[in-house]
Amino acid sequence: MGKKSKRSKEELIAKRLARAQATAFVARPFADLPFEADLICLRELVPAATATAKLTEEYGGHEVTITSLLPAAWQAWRRDDGEILAGMQVPVSSTDASRDVARGILAAAEAEPGTSIEATTEPGEGPRLQDILDTSHPFDVRVLENFDYWALPEAESDADVAAALQQANDSVAPTEKLASVDSAYWTEMSGRTYVRWARPEGEDRVVDALARLQAENANDLGGIGTFLGYFRAHGIIVPVWELEFGTQVDDVEEPIAAFGKRLDEALNTTEPMSTEARRVRSGIVSRQLTIH
Repeated sequence: MGKKSKRSKEELIAKRLARAQATAFVARPFADLPFEADLICLRELVPAATATAKLTEEYGGHEVTITSLLPAAWQAWRRDDGEILAGMQVPVSSTDASRDVARGILAAAEAEPGTSIEATTEPGEGPRLQDILDTSHPFDVRVLENFDYWALPEAESDADVAAALQQANDSVAPTEKLASVDSAYWTEMSGRTYVRWARPEGEDRVVDALARLQAENANDLGGIGTFLGYFRAHGIIVPVWELEFGTQVDDVEEPIAAFGKRLDEALNTTEPMSTEARRVRSGIVSRQLTIH
């Protein structure tokens, strides 16, 4: 009787702990994923894109297409042909975005073809993306001009669906992924051109490095950009530079590659910061914005 009572108490404590962990806010939900920065960009920056992923054998080994956005902002979708898609941009979420996406993927994997999975604020105590994704599988991001990857059959026969798809396509700001560095995206919005570069090294390290370069008048993306500031998103930061309007992606590749080397040096230096760099750092921090 005593042993049974003790076991029941331990089980109750374990359940309460699991429930607490499932509802605790996770400031950096995609940490430890090798493609963390790109995943965050698909969620917060890139209007239309897909990326390749795969579940571990424990969770079925299915191929999964991670997308920036699905129709009606679904969390996941099992298409009629059986393909599994997950959407990063959703209208609601819980305290752990990684668990939200994982729940959607697993629900879609078990669903009948043609089933959509809505986003929820209560995903339960299930696994996270870090648990279900095969991180050795290439996460190849493909930035697209529109949402034609939805491949909605209704768009061919239903005028309302076709009009809604066209409206969504018209809202897409021109965006491209830079090839010479990781997780940097060129975009044109409202008559202005920007590069936004997601950095997973940690806010203090990146801001210190940017301040060091700024103090030397070298925080200019290789001579082609003006540093505007940065924003926080899911525990990492995304510095932003403005380019002369009309600057194309090909014009950015070589300068940003060279600038990336200088930024890496500034990130890894052990030299103390100069007085000017410390002053500049305060100004950089004052211009930051938190998205999530």
